[in-house]
Amino acid sequence: MAPLQSYGLSNMSKEGLRHLSGLVEAVIKNVEAGKEISDITRSSLGPNGRNKLVINHLNKQFVTSDAATIVSELEVQHPAAKILVLAGKAQQDEIGDGANLTISFAGELLRGAEELIRMGLHPSEIVTGYNKGINKTIEILEELVEHGSDKMDVKNKDEVTSRMKAAVASKQFGQEDVLCKLIADACIQVCPKNPTNFNVDNVRVAKLVGGGLQNSSVVRGMLLRNDAVGSIKQVEKAKVVVFAQGVDTSATETKGTVLIHSAEQLQTYSKTEEARVEELIKAVAESGAKVIVSGGAVGDMALHFCERYKLMVLKISSKFELRRFCRTTGAIALLKLSQPRPDDLGYVDSVSVEEIGGTTVTIVRNEIGGNFIASVVLRGSTDSILDDLERAVDDGVNTYKAMCKDSRIVAGAAATEIELARRLKEFSFKETGLDQYAIAKFAECFEMIPRTLAENAGLDAMEIISSLYREHSTGNTKVGIDLVDGSCKDVSVLDVWDLHITKFFALKYAADAACTVLRVDQIIMSKPAGGPRRDQAAQAAAGMDED
Repeated sequence: MAPLQSYGLSNMSKEGLRHLSGLVEAVIKNVEAGKEISDITRSSLGPNGRNKLVINHLNKQFVTSDAATIVSELEVQHPAAKILVLAGKAQQDEIGDGANLTISFAGELLRGAEELIRMGLHPSEIVTGYNKGINKTIEILEELVEHGSDKMDVKNKDEVTSRMKAAVASKQFGQEDVLCKLIADACIQVCPKNPTNFNVDNVRVAKLVGGGLQNSSVVRGMLLRNDAVGSIKQVEKAKVVVFAQGVDTSATETKGTVLIHSAEQLQTYSKTEEARVEELIKAVAESGAKVIVSGGAVGDMALHFCERYKLMVLKISSKFELRRFCRTTGAIALLKLSQPRPDDLGYVDSVSVEEIGGTTVTIVRNEIGGNFIASVVLRGSTDSILDDLERAVDDGVNTYKAMCKDSRIVAGAAATEIELARRLKEFSFKETGLDQYAIAKFAECFEMIPRTLAENAGLDAMEIISSLYREHSTGNTKVGIDLVDGSCKDVSVLDVWDLHITKFFALKYAADAACTVLRVDQIIMSKPAGGPRRDQAAQAAAGMDED
């Protein structure tokens, strides 16, 4: 009797399926991918982090040390590496800062796990140890919070500047003092009475090429990158009306299909339409409005009557910008050209057309109190520098938002990480099972932060780490790395603090991502849908003749 034929997974599924399983094929390969992605971001960690030049699929260049931007533009395809990228994205969405710490620490945990696997530990034992490690880390992190830091006034500029300095310095080292003052000014201006309702979207960034960072400023209101439509370029203390559909003859009710038999009828029709437009513009002027904002086209006839009635006309094509303008001025957008009610009108202190660095801009200022919009006007020599400055501002604003939720701080400059490593090692000695090796390795992974900071600054990493351990073992839990002098100092003197909430989420997401990768024992990949990939199609096209 013939033996029964065994059906493998590849025989049961569609042609083109790939199946990897076992320690070497699945787990080790996944760990390798995680290490590779974290090695890319790790060298960009900290104030002395190196920049990456990334050119995306649209041929757009990015020169940045921002990990969230780097990994999102790389378009990572490997499923295990993608888990680390998603962890970094979750950190960016939740806090807005610390994505690099998340990805780098997760990669270091996988590196440690690989060593443990080669020693003979099972991935399940490593995951159990890592879970115990992260739970103990969160406990210790609570104890390391600076005493009294939870009673912070989020409208105190000095305190805000001090706490966002570390986040901004990681993007723009040496310029954090100038940037932090600008960001703190903008955030405090738009902070509502209940700080937990702070909206990041209320702080806008306007990038203008030319000048330098010292020429940057904060505008209480909006900056539009276009000129006013008519000849009126400046208005003070004015009421504003917003028409979303545009200011044109098409907005009048006389527009439609009309059958005309003679020249007199044509003349009468034109005059009727003209009279209707004038009537509507006159009604707007009589309502007290001095500025008309159009979301669409501005007709020549309508503009003529706006000039006659001394109305300033602005055009904002973007519906998002129009929405922000309404928020800035308190106006209600009307669908079509009509007489506005008093409740529909907004108010601005001034609208003026100015030229900054050769660019004509319209500045809408609103200095009175309330939950309005503030714009940070950044100046720089190139678009690339301005883009990186904008990322630093985004980090600062997101840090302010996190501060409004939870203002507790822990020591920065790797002081917290070394203390966590030291205390977790002590905790691992008390464990009796095989978990203790995983917990000890988890503790060892924290050394990656001071090592990376030292290496990026060109310092001797081993010497720095041993100095930190020596200081911390004597009870100086706030000793971190002074990257300028290349020595270990008390961070309260350096004034380098990290938000507790940023560290909490970054370490939690990193541990979760690493454990998720370690739990995978098989990779099953179906054949991709569709035709050949873009690069294959390009190669095929390159070999074709003219016909």
